[in-house]
Amino acid sequence: MNRDQKITTFFMFNGKAEEAMTFYSSIFEASEIMNMMHHEDGTVLHATFMLKGQTFMAIDNVNRDEHPFSPAMSLFVACDSEEEIDRVYDKLSVEGTVLMPLEESPFSEKFAWVEDRFGVCWQLNLSKMEEDI
Repeated sequence: MNRDQKITTFFMFNGKAEEAMTFYSSIFEASEIMNMMHHEDGTVLHATFMLKGQTFMAIDNVNRDEHPFSPAMSLFVACDSEEEIDRVYDKLSVEGTVLMPLEESPFSEKFAWVEDRFGVCWQLNLSKMEEDI
């Protein structure tokens, strides 16, 4: 875990934490599931994972109540290249919902807002070159 990081995003999934972490870590470079503990039924008791060098935590909701994620809270991803933003957008969009399609914006070469198949919202950004701003 990144000891310099003082605030960590913590996800509570509705029975799909391991699937989501595996999916996310397959999309982003410098990503991995760092540790994971399971309940006896196989759901995730506690896990730590890294995406693009940023640490996150996750569990599965075991109280049987559905707690959906909301677009009011999203992960803003600074993409390093056009290839990266195109690839990430394509993968997160599968079985998800495009809230804003991938296109140029006043502040970005490319920008998109996607709710993935797990209900997590992502803002994907490829910044404009400084001389273009």
